[in-house]
Amino acid sequence: MSRIRTSSRTRTLVIGTAALAVALSACSGGGTDQAGAADLSEKSPEISVNLQGKQARAGQPVKVTLADGKLQQVTVANGDGEKLDGKISADGKTWTSARGAAPGTSYSVQARADAGGTAKASFATAAPEKVNKLSLAPGKNSTVGIAQPLSIVFDHPVKNKAEVEKNLKVSTSNNTEGSWGWMEDYSGSTRVDWRPKEYWKAGTKVTLDADLGGIDSGTGGWFVRDYRTNLTIGKNQVVKVDLDNHRLKLMRDGQQVADVAMSAGTPGGDKASWRGKTVLMSKEGTINMRSETVGLGDAYDKMVDYSMRLTWSGMYAHAAPWNAGYFGSANKSSGCIGMSDADARSIYDQVQIGDPFEVTGDDAKGTQAINNGYGEWNLSWTDWQTKSALR
Repeated sequence: MSRIRTSSRTRTLVIGTAALAVALSACSGGGTDQAGAADLSEKSPEISVNLQGKQARAGQPVKVTLADGKLQQVTVANGDGEKLDGKISADGKTWTSARGAAPGTSYSVQARADAGGTAKASFATAAPEKVNKLSLAPGKNSTVGIAQPLSIVFDHPVKNKAEVEKNLKVSTSNNTEGSWGWMEDYSGSTRVDWRPKEYWKAGTKVTLDADLGGIDSGTGGWFVRDYRTNLTIGKNQVVKVDLDNHRLKLMRDGQQVADVAMSAGTPGGDKASWRGKTVLMSKEGTINMRSETVGLGDAYDKMVDYSMRLTWSGMYAHAAPWNAGYFGSANKSSGCIGMSDADARSIYDQVQIGDPFEVTGDDAKGTQAINNGYGEWNLSWTDWQTKSALR
């Protein structure tokens, strides 16, 4: 097999294994046999690759073209062995990758013709001026509650939202219907979440493939790799918080398994609690809570047990023994849902990250925003779908 450069724009490779086999099997070393071998070599199939050199333009599909005959198989892989999917054209002459080549990446090309013989080539794409990365929630192999969305926060702004969304693929074990929705995260970063039309069914298996390597996010730069995460939906649990009656109930499979007295945020100002459907973001155990971090001056500085985060703005459910005189009778906290040590421990031990907390009642300062934690359940399904870049 030999490689021939025909011009600065086209790289051609000659598949010469058949000619070599003929030359080696000849019975005599006469001139006629050698000439025949040379003729066969000249007529051997040739391939060309549209991307060449070490500074090829990223984002373009890889195209491998066969001069004569038909392609049988084409493999294009990066240095880590990750392959680009692609398809051979109906006439067998061309293979085109389904995705563009990622920036700053070396690729090897191997093509086999139906008449036999293999040709190889290689190229590398130019390094990106700027790389965009992302973080996924929940983490890989997580078991979560029925309200947990898939959430992606990007390191840099995403301008090409539709192109990015087309390459975010969610698959489930039971064909769950859902949609992506774009927003500005509470941190100010670009964020996109995928939530089902309704709460997940317990036991659902979910996989997210973010096939973003080779996608230009716009002003935020290029993605240079793919991402993947998977999760399992755990028990069917809902926590119902009644601000007006000062009760917290844990429901499992539609049946009540706990009913505890609590005291929520003081109504009438910044210390009131948020209402709406929120999602348990994390179970943080014992943490230090300081009022200045949530804009409430020097009202408190406490070590708080059994802390369950519900919003980025600092609303938790937790143990609050200092408020025991108000449990079940009045809302007198600084915005959180406080319970006795024993009740908070019991709820903490039973709830899962991703469980919905459905907060109802008039003693609230408004409905939780969609980006303040996971507040997308406060939108109707129709309104949530309008936040997709593909609709």
